[in-house]
Amino acid sequence: MFVAYLSAFACAVCYGVGSILQSVGARRTATTAGALDPRLLVRLATQAPYLAGMGLDLIGWLLSLVAVRALPLFAVQAILVASVGVTAVLARVFLGLRLRRAQVGTLVVLGLGVVLLAVTAAPGKPRPVGSTAAVLIALGILPTALGCLWAGRALSEGRAVLALGGLSGLAFGGTALCARALEADHTLVDVVADPLSWALLVYGVVGMVAFAAALQRGSVTIAMAGQATAETVAPALIGLTLLGDHARSGSGGVAATGFVLTVLAAAWLAAHSHVEPAEVAAGLPSEAVGPDVPTAPAPAAAPAPAAAQSQTWRRTDRRR
Repeated sequence: MFVAYLSAFACAVCYGVGSILQSVGARRTATTAGALDPRLLVRLATQAPYLAGMGLDLIGWLLSLVAVRALPLFAVQAILVASVGVTAVLARVFLGLRLRRAQVGTLVVLGLGVVLLAVTAAPGKPRPVGSTAAVLIALGILPTALGCLWAGRALSEGRAVLALGGLSGLAFGGTALCARALEADHTLVDVVADPLSWALLVYGVVGMVAFAAALQRGSVTIAMAGQATAETVAPALIGLTLLGDHARSGSGGVAATGFVLTVLAAAWLAAHSHVEPAEVAAGLPSEAVGPDVPTAPAPAAAPAPAAAQSQTWRRTDRRR
């Protein structure tokens, strides 16, 4: 139980730091015409900050698998969404960005929601899912991938960032859902033969490409706002209805309150805490960032006031 909670909180830290580093690498890579191009991952593999962020995400993902083996999805996913708060705090500590009172208050609400979930979640193994449910979960990959293609081509930059972030959240939520459902399998053969094992891998790839495409098009915090909401709500609802996840006896209302507070606080914090790649670059070593990270252009020299120009012309005329 303690290991599961520790894994979930450690995963949130890994995701928060990893998202900033991925943003730096993604913005240094040329934007593709489509939103869901697997070749994007190949190009991103040449960017050291992106690889470092992916490494942290991989560690975080493995930690999340440990957490979902013992805790219900609504608790694990809500704790993971605290990575938005981690990003905001790290921006304050390492980049010197100020947090407004509203942001500090939202961080407090976020922490309260996570605590409420931690004390009310009932640990235990999930209920086995039938073959029909497993197929439906796996088929969810198709509309998620098609949604990414549509969002990247049909939406404007700002809307595309939010939509792609949300779709990446659905994909990563799909990996958590698959992992939680696979816990009902009893042997290694059952796990390998289960279609959810392969769906988990495909969901992961779709999520990585969608999030990278979102980071290329705008702010990491806007992308995380969409991702945090979708990654938390959808798996939680499916876990409650399909896998038998539940809160401790008599604490359902408290758990629901904690869940709502966590999701709303994370979404608001992400949408109102703009950490741009140029700001991130300012806090990283130059060799880790490289010359291609966008930086603020130097201000142009202000033109001389009209009065000063006219005085100059008069002095010139008198000399003549």
